[in-house]
Amino acid sequence: MAKLEDQAATAKTLAQRVAEYVQPTIEDLGFAMVRVEFLGLKNPRVQIMVERVDQQGMTVDDCALVSRAVSALLDVEDVIPGAYTLEVSSPGIDRPLVSLDDYQRFAGFEAKVELSRPLEGRRRFRGLLKGASGDAVSLETPEGTVALPFADIHRAKLILTDELIRAHQGKTMS
Repeated sequence: MAKLEDQAATAKTLAQRVAEYVQPTIEDLGFAMVRVEFLGLKNPRVQIMVERVDQQGMTVDDCALVSRAVSALLDVEDVIPGAYTLEVSSPGIDRPLVSLDDYQRFAGFEAKVELSRPLEGRRRFRGLLKGASGDAVSLETPEGTVALPFADIHRAKLILTDELIRAHQGKTMS
C-alpha cells in the first residue's frame, strides 16, 4: 500500500512540475490549462487538458498547436525523466471540475463529486451545482443542499444531460 501511495505522490509532483512549466506557454497561445495528470510510471503518460480562453470549441488543430509547443518546452527543460507519451485534449462537454471557478461557472448543471474522505458518512454525491462560496462547493442533492469542502474533493465532473448539451451547442460555456 505504501508503494502505491509513493507512486501516486510522485505522479502528483510530476504533474505539478509539468503544470508550472507549461502554463505560461499555454496561456500565451490563448488557452487555459484545465488539468495536468501524470499516469503510470512504467510507461508514463502526461495528459494535459486545455480549453480556449474565448470559450469557443476546441479543434484538433488547437490541440496540435498546444502539443507542439508543450512538447518542445518539456524536451528543452527536461522536466520528465525518461520517455513519456504526451496527450493534449479538450475537457469535453462532461468536463472535470478542478477549480472553485469551475463550480461557479457551471452552477445550474448536474455534477458528480467524490470526496477524499467521508462527509456525514458519504464520499460520493450527485446533484445540481449551486456554486461555490469561500472554500466550499454547494450541491443540491435529493436529500437537500450540502456544502462540500473544496479541499476534500478528490474528483468531480459534469454529468452529460440534455441541458448541458443545449448549453454547449449555444456556446454559453466551453
